[in-house]
Formats: sequence, structure tokens, C-alpha cells
Amino acid sequence: MEYLDFELPIKELEDQLDKCQIIGLESDVDVTNTCKKIEKKLEETKRAIYKNLTAWQRVQLSRHPNRPYTLDYINAICGDSFLELFGDRGFKDDKAMIGGLGKIDGQSFMIIGQQKGYNTKTRQYRNFGMANPEGYRKALRLMKMAEKFGIPVVTFIDTPGAYPGLEAEERGQGEAIARNIFEMCRLKVPIICVIVGEGASGGALGIGVGDRVLMMENTWYSVISPESCSSILWKSWEYKEQAAEALKLTSADMKKQKLVDDIIPEPLGGAHYDRETTFKTVQQYITKSFKELKDLSTLQLLEHRMDKYSKMGEFKE
Repeated sequence: MEYLDFELPIKELEDQLDKCQIIGLESDVDVTNTCKKIEKKLEETKRAIYKNLTAWQRVQLSRHPNRPYTLDYINAICGDSFLELFGDRGFKDDKAMIGGLGKIDGQSFMIIGQQKGYNTKTRQYRNFGMANPEGYRKALRLMKMAEKFGIPVVTFIDTPGAYPGLEAEERGQGEAIARNIFEMCRLKVPIICVIVGEGASGGALGIGVGDRVLMMENTWYSVISPESCSSILWKSWEYKEQAAEALKLTSADMKKQKLVDDIIPEPLGGAHYDRETTFKTVQQYITKSFKELKDLSTLQLLEHRMDKYSKMGEFKE
């Protein structure tokens, strides 16, 4: 397990517990009471830390290297039923954007999401979860296919942003994202979006328009990352913590502003501490959302979706 800066007190206690248990195994000394005291202290420390996380600490948790990624969710929830589909039929297959057909609780879904890598080699292969225009065009192709066959869509969002390289701009990055937003607004099947990690900028919005937008507890969703915001406003990355607070990018902030529909709770310490529980919870929320949407007519579905997004940003003086 890797630990973040603010998790070091937890690491110290876990190390103490491991040493205590080893002493008990290697000697005749009864360390039961000592271990119980350390376990109690560990539990209290965990609760104290994770129940009072700052916006920046939640950003750090969303990027935790042990955190499950899109393919982890798909493999756990869909099992062997997932059939990956490839290519945008125009340029090439983008490995940062994955998609395909899969079953969740017996119901077929078109599942699309950004995929990050687990190590240096796979991160390069997946372009760090930053999709090119062909990735968004592949996503749109799959969504239109789902619409044709009446299959609901699920998207998993986890990206530091769309790829900002020169070649991506030359191939129409902005147009590809804008086209996806436009088409998702009028797609004639239910769309459920789940933010499982980072939800940054247009890269997230390109697959983020849905009838239900769910956000995991320790994730963030914003037009810009705290580091980039800090570098623009303060000409330095040193003010990223203040930027994170000001951006109101946490799940609680997004729910309060009615920009997401629900928050998916995570195990104490984050999704990576108990993957099985995390996968089960996400599956339950997807199934619940689909049950709320499946009986709506196409007209009702589109009216509710347009009404939902039209109300965003309203204010009263």
C-alpha cells in the first residue's frame, strides 16, 4: 500500500501493529492487549483523518495509484460479459478511451470510459487517460450504436483532461468534445455517468452528459485542475490547496450546487481500501439509476435531461 502525505500517521500505526503481531508470533509474550490498543488507535486516527479531508486531500485521493480504474470496475461488475469494441472508423483506436457491451445485473449496457495505466509502460500506452479526438469519436460511435439498438449507456469518467497536444488540436479536439456534448443531450436512450476519479475540464464533459451523473465520494469535477488554476492565478503551483478550496470541486460541493445527482459513498480510506465493497456499491447505484429511468418514454427522457441542464447556472439576485 502506498501512502499520501496526510496518511503517514496511519502508516506509523499500521507499522506498529505489524511489529507487535510479529513479536507475538516469534515469542511467548502475550501481545493481545497491546495489539487491541493499537487497532483502536488506528481506527480512531483513520476516522479523524478521513472524515475531515480538505478539497486538496480529496484530489490527492482521486489520484491514488492504488485506486481502481475504469477497467477494474468493468471487469468486477460485468465479469466475462464485457465485449470491448475498437476504433472510431476514421483515424485509429484510442487506448485512453475504452468502450464495449456488457451486462450489469442481467441488463445490457454500452459501457464507455477513460482508462489510466497501472505503471510507466501502461500509462504511456493509455496516454495517462487523456483521450485524443479519435477517442471521443469512438465514444460517440458506440453511443449512437447503443441508441440504434435501444441499449442504455454507462460512462466512467477518470481523466486529467483531454490530450492537449498539437496533433490532437489539428484533428479537431474541441469539435469532437463539443459534438459529443451536443449528441449526448439528445441521445434517445438512458445515460448514466459515474465519476470514479478525476473529472477534469472538457475531457470529462466529452462523456459526462447524462440523465444521472453520479460522483464517488473522493473524486473531483471541475473546469480546471487545482495546479493549473494556481499557475494561472498565482503564477505558481504552490497555491494549489487554496485553488482546490476556491474551485468547489468536491462531490459535496457538486451535489450542493446541483451539478451531480448523487454521491456514491466509499469505504473508509477510499475506494482502494476495500475494492470489493466499492465495486458492489457502484453496481447498486447504476442499477438503481437505471430502474428510475427505464420506464420513461423517449420524449420524457429528453425533456428531463434538457430541463436538468438548462437549470444549471441559474441564480437569483
